[in-house]
Amino acid sequence: MDYDTTTALLVIDVQNDFTDPGGSLYVAGAEDAVPFINEQIDLATSAGSLVVYTQDWHPGSTPHFAKDGGIWPVHCVKDSWGAEFHPDLIVDGPSIKVGVEGEDGYSGFTVRHPETGEQTPTEMATLLRDHGVAGIIVVGLATDYCIKETAIDGANAGFATTVLAAGVRAVNLEPDDGSRAIAAMAAAGVTIS
Repeated sequence: MDYDTTTALLVIDVQNDFTDPGGSLYVAGAEDAVPFINEQIDLATSAGSLVVYTQDWHPGSTPHFAKDGGIWPVHCVKDSWGAEFHPDLIVDGPSIKVGVEGEDGYSGFTVRHPETGEQTPTEMATLLRDHGVAGIIVVGLATDYCIKETAIDGANAGFATTVLAAGVRAVNLEPDDGSRAIAAMAAAGVTIS
């Protein structure tokens, strides 16, 4: 990838609960993507690109969790081991924490009220625009949820958006969810590289 000062690398949810086989919502093969993601972080920082991280950062109870009416096991509870970044991940930039007040949603750009569905923006778009970013490159987890929603929101917000296939992994609750997510992103104008 060509990185420069108008490009940002978004590193999405590379956290223990998703990347460690002992995590509560382990994504198969996620840990294998970390070296590639670190290579991209090195390339981006060397070129003066902004690197922005996202972290799921949930309270102990939220409608996002199955125990509270959602579909997911308890994961990435704030200040827990599961919410921490993978220990091998290079962290060199700001982190946007998502779901802090129990909001739902999968995008690094927006969160949804769990009852009303009302969307509100995170600080992502403002942060990118304040740094003069025109294009974003997206890596991390998971292809069929947070990567898909972040990439589509990024493209809809006017950023030239690329997802690096070697740097993402899918949950695949249903077979081929990851492939369907790639197709949905491409249909929304996201470049898959």
